[in-house]
Amino acid sequence: MATSETIIRFEKVSFMFGHDRPILDEVSFSVRKGMKVALMGQNGAGKSTLFKLLTGALQPDVGEISVDKKMTIATAYQVISPADMKLTITEFFQQHCPLVPHELSRRMAAVLKAVNLHAPENKPISGFSGGQQARLLLAAALIQNPDLLLLDEPTNNLDAAGIAHLTAFLMSYSKSVIVISHDADFLNCFTEGVLYLDSHTHKIEQYAGNYLDVVEEITIRIDKENRLNAQKARGIQENKDKANFFAHKGGKMRNVAKKMREKIEVLESEKVEVRKEDKTIRRFTIPVQADMPHDTMRLTSYEIIENHEHVTKKADLILMKGRHLRIIGPNGIGKSTLIESMARGTHPGLILPSTLRVGYYRQDFTTLNFDDTAYQALSIALAASKTEMTEARLRAVASGFLLTSELLKAEIGSLSEGQKAMVAFSCLTLLQPGLLILDEPTNHINFRHLPVIAQALDAYEGAMILVSHVPEFVAQIRIDDVLNLEK
Repeated sequence: MATSETIIRFEKVSFMFGHDRPILDEVSFSVRKGMKVALMGQNGAGKSTLFKLLTGALQPDVGEISVDKKMTIATAYQVISPADMKLTITEFFQQHCPLVPHELSRRMAAVLKAVNLHAPENKPISGFSGGQQARLLLAAALIQNPDLLLLDEPTNNLDAAGIAHLTAFLMSYSKSVIVISHDADFLNCFTEGVLYLDSHTHKIEQYAGNYLDVVEEITIRIDKENRLNAQKARGIQENKDKANFFAHKGGKMRNVAKKMREKIEVLESEKVEVRKEDKTIRRFTIPVQADMPHDTMRLTSYEIIENHEHVTKKADLILMKGRHLRIIGPNGIGKSTLIESMARGTHPGLILPSTLRVGYYRQDFTTLNFDDTAYQALSIALAASKTEMTEARLRAVASGFLLTSELLKAEIGSLSEGQKAMVAFSCLTLLQPGLLILDEPTNHINFRHLPVIAQALDAYEGAMILVSHVPEFVAQIRIDDVLNLEK
């Protein structure tokens, strides 16, 4: 249980990126020792930025951030940096926790056991799957033995067993935790408070209870505010009608009309601003390549990883237009490696027609050039579609995915992970692929968007290959065939 000792306090903190992108506006909140808190908000609201303010990587423009000087803080970020991919596990941990070899090896064994990851210490990071890398990120934070653990989307890429293990670990964890996540079921298991970063007001609303408690409280509040405003609106309209009636009578009746108008002003001033909920992307369709061949793909063999060794398996799989294939298997078996080789057309056991256009959604978004602006990425996809779609169509698609004109001008590398996901889906929509390959398309995405994305994938009329560890998402999508790499 949390104690009364306050370890973090924000006092009227404001922060902006540049001169025109506010993130926080006079934000005040506190966190007590031992608390496990969820940090929530719309994609791009600034949740990861808040973590950097907490750790001192960024400084506020205005206000004061008080952090207990005795407290150590460690952050498990969303992704491993490209520069770290060539490191071995030992080198990776040495970077986060410089210790003598014997002590480092002892701590490594303990934290790798805690995250349920078993691998040789000399294995390079690039050889791990996305789910295994997610566990490494958590282990790299734990090895620092922090008093405050900051987790940024820790369930991304984890399979069901990995999420269950992480949940059990956090439920028994005795120290303070602040976690960014869009996974409501995960958050409900262990959090006891919510910090909600409102992307419209740039304020933080602090709530007691778990995520479901907060949703219920916000819903009740919005309903109450809407009812109050509806009541005021009726009073305003009644007084407007009376004012117009008396104004036309002339004489003393004009004074009555004046009083009516004054009452209208009072009622207008009493209307409350209803809390704006996160926007949801518009419903969309991913069009299919107009001239796609009927026999889309044939797979005669594939590789999996068993005991850190590559093993080739025979297959006889044909994927035709209109068929949806799901590839399943635990973290580390080789799902992402397989579908990337499929997307690039380099897999030796794969036959693809030369005229087939492939749309590939990669979980780390490296199919996008991070130095390009979002507009340039969408323009490239539009040109690759070889259609006569116009600039207006590009901007309409971008708008549907909540990519404003300002975001279109921004470099992709400067966007949040959730905004990168919106750019990736915009590109797929403009590309009009014949074969759609998706690797964990729920990662980093606001939960409100997921039913819309699932509906679009369910209705997709081309051939599709899907890898996802989120059963609630997959259940909304038509799946015709399953390739289980474990069998």
